[in-house]
Amino acid sequence: MPFIPGTNTHAVEPARIRLAAAGAAVVTVGAGLGLRAVATGSLAKYGGDALYTVLLLALVVLVAPRVTPLTAAGGALAVSWGVEFLQLSEMTAELSQRSPVARLVLGSTFNPPDLFWYAVGAGAGWLVHTAVGPYPARRRTAPG
Repeated sequence: MPFIPGTNTHAVEPARIRLAAAGAAVVTVGAGLGLRAVATGSLAKYGGDALYTVLLLALVVLVAPRVTPLTAAGGALAVSWGVEFLQLSEMTAELSQRSPVARLVLGSTFNPPDLFWYAVGAGAGWLVHTAVGPYPARRRTAPG
């Protein structure tokens, strides 16, 4: 099997990884809803931002089970930042007024501190993915 950059050839079978990623996504959504139920203010807002990126990381792994932790975290962070910068346009505010789902997914207003908390979520997700990942920390080099 050829080496594909951003993937790991030592991963266990994709079905088990996808199942774990789906479980992580469900747990992350539950954590986000629980946080909103028990906390208010900055803790709820910024904790939710971090969990949003953790959820995206789990979804990246669900779609691409052999992705490395760094690639998954980078992809999740890029999407989180992209959505945040999209809030600079009027489109997200308009969509958020029409749909509660759009409001949850896209937000409505740009908030610069969110960018930091998305990075916190990506870092936390990277740490967990690295710690429980189905492959050794060291990457083998391709035979030469």
